[in-house]
Amino acid sequence: MSSASLPRPWLLLSLLALLLSAAAGASAQAPATVEPTRQQALLRMVRQDCGACHGMQLTGGLGPAITAQALAEGERSPELVFATIWYGRPGTPMPPWRGLLSEAEARWMSAQLLAGLPALNGGPR
Repeated sequence: MSSASLPRPWLLLSLLALLLSAAAGASAQAPATVEPTRQQALLRMVRQDCGACHGMQLTGGLGPAITAQALAEGERSPELVFATIWYGRPGTPMPPWRGLLSEAEARWMSAQLLAGLPALNGGPR
């Protein structure tokens, strides 16, 4: 098989998301519940840790933009965003975060990114 015929990473992630969705009963999942104090810590993680690669405003840097608008334009589903957070993106600098987050936290972060991140403690977005 030539390298030109190998599937692209986004295609593999899309297939993984589809499989995850089917395993979950193929129904839309409600956003995971995360305690409010942990929510603030997760928002800081997105802004600082994710921002280190995706830009401090999440508009892109080493990694692509992960603003709500950019994710919507790329037609990213909640399952695909979750899979990217949870499993990382092989062959890219995007690491898997499953060692630092629970599945519920990764799903919550996915929902927050798709909705546009809320402000930290009522501060500016």
